[in-house]
Amino acid sequence: MEKINYQKINSKILEILPPRQKEVISRRFGLEKEERETLEKIGQNFGITRERVRQIEADSLNWLERKKEDRDLKRVFSLFEKYLKEKGGLKREDILLADLAENKFQNHILFLLTFGDSFYRFPESQNIYSFWTIEKGILQKVEDILANVVKKFEKERNPLPESDFFNLAKSEKNPKVFFSSVEIAKRIEKSPLGYFGLVDWSEIKPRGVKDKAYLTLKKEGKPLHFKEIAALASELKGETCKKKEVFFQSVHNELIRDERFVWVGRGIYALREWGYSVGTVKDIIEEILKKSKKPLTKEEIVKEVLAQRLVKGNTILLNLQNKKFFLKDAQGRYSLN
Repeated sequence: MEKINYQKINSKILEILPPRQKEVISRRFGLEKEERETLEKIGQNFGITRERVRQIEADSLNWLERKKEDRDLKRVFSLFEKYLKEKGGLKREDILLADLAENKFQNHILFLLTFGDSFYRFPESQNIYSFWTIEKGILQKVEDILANVVKKFEKERNPLPESDFFNLAKSEKNPKVFFSSVEIAKRIEKSPLGYFGLVDWSEIKPRGVKDKAYLTLKKEGKPLHFKEIAALASELKGETCKKKEVFFQSVHNELIRDERFVWVGRGIYALREWGYSVGTVKDIIEEILKKSKKPLTKEEIVKEVLAQRLVKGNTILLNLQNKKFFLKDAQGRYSLN
């Protein structure tokens, strides 16, 4: 963005105001100090009612109307309008401020947006973050877009990779409206792995050690030792996940009790959704033979078990000798007793 001294422009605008009116505007918008002061606080300092302060503020803004023909001010308004048009007509407030001035002079920019005739602010609500727009009636369009996205997620119950999620924008005449609308939605977020979904899903917003461990294994795509899981989980970060140290003791204690994970031996965990089965070596052998529906050689059984568990071959053979559960035929093949 073009570099502009917003503070200098506002000082020039306010110089025509009487001292008390100038002070009220400066304090209400935080133009001299970062803190924006309430009507109540300013009224107490002046010894007047909050309603009188509100009236002074309104009168001051009306007084400043003549300054809207200022060349520098017109240039700023044109810049703001161009920026919002490029974003589809709206932009989340905090992102807009970061884009326009790298988080400097935020209150000065907010004052100019409030002062300008072409800009409208929608405050934060239960479902959306505060945003600015150049289209006064855009809220319904935004709500319709977000309702359709949420409905799709609730139906499919699966996060979408970035490419698939952005394909949803193709149904919009102006895809930029879609992207800016998603930014202001509180229910739709991007996970640390780059997937989009609903913020109440643990895959999107991890809420503890177990969720971070799950995302870590999903990201790596292979079984890992609990100490390695802890180290990698500590590095996870994103809009919905703050970088924070995860202790390996916590990982081991939490994962062993969560059905999403399977302990495969030697401190290594895998995800159950990868096809790993829970249980002891004996349980795994039983499951293999049930699925086989025919006797298997010890070599076949060992191969199948080792795909599920990190154990020694002798441990598997020792379990096969338990005649209470397994029978060996004349050809040396095993079946369930």
